[in-house]
Amino acid sequence: MTKTPWQAVKVIAFDLDGTLVDSVPDLAAATNATLSELNLANAQEQQVRSWVGNGAKVLMTRALSFAQPNKPVDEINQQLDSVMPRFMHHYGLHLEKHSELYPEVLETLTKFKTSGYKMAVVTNKPYEFTIPLLKSFGLFDFFEQILGGDSLTRMKPDPLPLIHLIDFWDVAPHQLLMVGDSKNDILAAKSAQVLSIGLTYGYNYGEHIGLSSPDAVCESFSQVGDLLLN
Repeated sequence: MTKTPWQAVKVIAFDLDGTLVDSVPDLAAATNATLSELNLANAQEQQVRSWVGNGAKVLMTRALSFAQPNKPVDEINQQLDSVMPRFMHHYGLHLEKHSELYPEVLETLTKFKTSGYKMAVVTNKPYEFTIPLLKSFGLFDFFEQILGGDSLTRMKPDPLPLIHLIDFWDVAPHQLLMVGDSKNDILAAKSAQVLSIGLTYGYNYGEHIGLSSPDAVCESFSQVGDLLLN
């Protein structure tokens, strides 16, 4: 029987937003609460979906630019110093109110854990929000490593978080798999020379994840399990 690259995988790193959890409804609520405080126009949830993936600061930069289209970029950046604490406050209030676990996530993670895979979360979401979100959906205990966007000096698409996992578990790059919904996940995987699976159902700036050329494309979370476990 011909061996597949998936048979070498020992460690699986998962993105969070758009991969395990649909968190945009709460991010949109926090974004609009922040904009409302500034007497600025609110955004539609679909717009917020296109802004997610590069961390909270970039999300609010995009939101402020949307609401103030004539404002210069340097003034938007100056605004962030006072706006970010308010956004973080509102997101803390909305963290678990409207977010939903994607179908078959719990079942598939359980299969991976039973099969002996080491698992990690690698997200650009701030660490302080990552932990309570994972706990609220019963996901926390699946993961031995949880890296937020501020856990290391650089975040995705930089390969540093994945290189950290390679070093932590002392595995070869081809033994690590990155699973995510965004081109940032795939770019990080390619830079770290690890395998990648792109999910079609998350947030990827309106682009099909296949355009980033991951090693495989899956339309559901359970298909990741099918690839690795069958």
